[in-house]
Amino acid sequence: DEIALRTIASSGLQPKRVRLEVTEGALLDQPDQMREILLRLRKAGVLVQLDDFGTGYSSLSYLHRFPIHSLKIDRSFIADLGAESSSRAVVRAIVALAASLDVEVIGEGVETPAQRDMLIDLGCTIGQGFLFSQPLLIDSIC
Repeated sequence: DEIALRTIASSGLQPKRVRLEVTEGALLDQPDQMREILLRLRKAGVLVQLDDFGTGYSSLSYLHRFPIHSLKIDRSFIADLGAESSSRAVVRAIVALAASLDVEVIGEGVETPAQRDMLIDLGCTIGQGFLFSQPLLIDSIC
């Protein structure tokens, strides 16, 4: 956390403009240590996103233990939205869970307008993926 905060400070970015992505596995490897680190980062204003939600341990107990700002629904669920109703059910459940915990939810890997529209219909209004932009180098956006 100290390295991250020093890096943010040296970049000139405001901590509230920074989103740190953490995987489920990283949280559960050393949960007490990770909780303390994330609490310090959150106190400094850094937002924490839980990446690839639904593919790893998916333990619901840590959602209220860690200072998580947003859940990123794994791309595997997004890719199967049109073909499998079970993926729609999982996305619907994640969106409802996030809403009840007052946590933002992001659909990851959105590649088609149909996927975007299905996510919106399911209550997920934030998406990330090739439909919106290819990955960009920092120099091209600053």
